[in-house]
Amino acid sequence: MTGQGQSASGSSAWSTVFRHVRYENLVAGVSGGVLSNLALHPLDLVKIRFAVSDGLELRPKYKGVLHCLTTIWKLDGLRGLYQGVTPNVWGAGLSWGLYFFFYNAIKSYKTEGRTERLEATEYLISAAEAGAMTLCITNPLWVTKTRLMLQYDGVVNASQRQYKGMFDTLLKIYKYEGVRGLYKGFIPGLFGTSHGALQFMAYELLKLKYNQHTNRLPEAQLSTVEYISVAALSKIFAVAATYPYQVVRARLQDQHMFYNGVLDVITKTWRKEGIGGFYKGIAPNLIRVTPACCITFVVYENISHFLLGLREKKK
Repeated sequence: MTGQGQSASGSSAWSTVFRHVRYENLVAGVSGGVLSNLALHPLDLVKIRFAVSDGLELRPKYKGVLHCLTTIWKLDGLRGLYQGVTPNVWGAGLSWGLYFFFYNAIKSYKTEGRTERLEATEYLISAAEAGAMTLCITNPLWVTKTRLMLQYDGVVNASQRQYKGMFDTLLKIYKYEGVRGLYKGFIPGLFGTSHGALQFMAYELLKLKYNQHTNRLPEAQLSTVEYISVAALSKIFAVAATYPYQVVRARLQDQHMFYNGVLDVITKTWRKEGIGGFYKGIAPNLIRVTPACCITFVVYENISHFLLGLREKKK
């Protein structure tokens, strides 16, 4: 096939994919992402603080999750615990919305005209593709969130803070670092799509196997407790497999240190901190992301089923 033919074929494939998009998936995903992040943002702040804890003098020293939370509370109250919440909520809401939006469109495209269910690898690839597409849109928000979370109120006077808010951060990063600054951490972020891919694969397969075990239809709606159980198991599996990339990504996005790229972060972290350096912050991360995932998926599944049910009634 000629290059022109391949291009036309690719364009046709993508136009077919986008025929399967449903706004219901977007709305449900945004709702789940926003609610879970509003509820658990302080633990995300703790995770970021621990992930970049590499001995630099200007950083506060924390002895554990509770010590970190109480220290931030004493220094700056509730506002301190919600540093970076605006880009986090925007980023999480948009990310989950787009992820479910793209993932369900790709999955529907792949199952069109088929009687058999998707294989595990097809779920994996569909989720990875959705994750990569989402990251291209949302990476600047994650850089912004990280920068805001790493402003230490006990070290830097409020009047001397580098960033004043989400839009101020976005503009300053673009002004002083260009587009490249907004896409710091993008490469490890792409590797990080493996996390979402593994999680969605596990989630789909666990739902399918559970419905088979209970003699229900493959697409049968689960109860809230069942969704929580399946979501928690799939999230723990994905975190255990992919956590080190999150540390590498956070350190690349940190404004207090300069690294020459992914390999430089990996080399310096390994040399100074060993294997433990790649798992810094995993405890608060698991404490945060497992319930966050459960909230997101329970909200998503219930809202999407409700909205898609309304669509079917209108036909």
